[in-house]
Amino acid sequence: YFGSDITAQTVDGPHSVRQKKRTSDDCRSCLECSRDNGCMRCPDRLFLFLQRKGISHHGTCLHTCPAGHFGQRGKDVNQCMKCNALECEQCFSRDFCTKCRPGFQLYKGKCLTRCPNGTYADQTDCKDKCVQLGEWSEWSTCLHNGLTCGFNWGNQTRTRGGGPSGRTPEEKAASVCPAYTETQKCKMRKVCPTGEEGRREREEMKTVGAMRGRKVKPLLMNLTTTINKQQHTV
Repeated sequence: YFGSDITAQTVDGPHSVRQKKRTSDDCRSCLECSRDNGCMRCPDRLFLFLQRKGISHHGTCLHTCPAGHFGQRGKDVNQCMKCNALECEQCFSRDFCTKCRPGFQLYKGKCLTRCPNGTYADQTDCKDKCVQLGEWSEWSTCLHNGLTCGFNWGNQTRTRGGGPSGRTPEEKAASVCPAYTETQKCKMRKVCPTGEEGRREREEMKTVGAMRGRKVKPLLMNLTTTINKQQHTV
């Protein structure tokens, strides 16, 4: 309900009237406020944070949620939700921590008292015992069946390999992280260029087409033979 401590109240009608009333600090950023329970509804950009006071909850509208909570946007209300783990200082969702309280190490969304086997402590995080991956390579040439033109779409790849030797003693003693390859779809030249480059690409396309033809031809011959046998039987 609208209590007596409201920043502004708008009365709809032919002649809209805005009435300003004396308000407390708790209700200053609210759209709806109660004298006993504080904010009950917040502007779209803010989060409603409910804090227990005795047997009731007191609401406050905040730009960012406090430690141990994360902001969850909803259709009707944006609310500060509590992280499930008490040792979690910041979290992305109830069960995925992004920052731990002092005395804990972060590893794959969990706050641990010590890093698991195969990892080492790096400030507030646990890292795998391998040298961190290096920079991504440049994207490869866009290809389709080994050709650079003549098709609408092709694929290209890039690789991220193990980086240089580590900076810390732990990293220097670690193994190299495995290489990682990423593939994406890419736009090709539908029409092949003219000249020497175009001639080579057209010859490559003919070679690929001939190889495909040799695979298809036996299938067509078998199909023709089967049809002739059926017609002869009829």
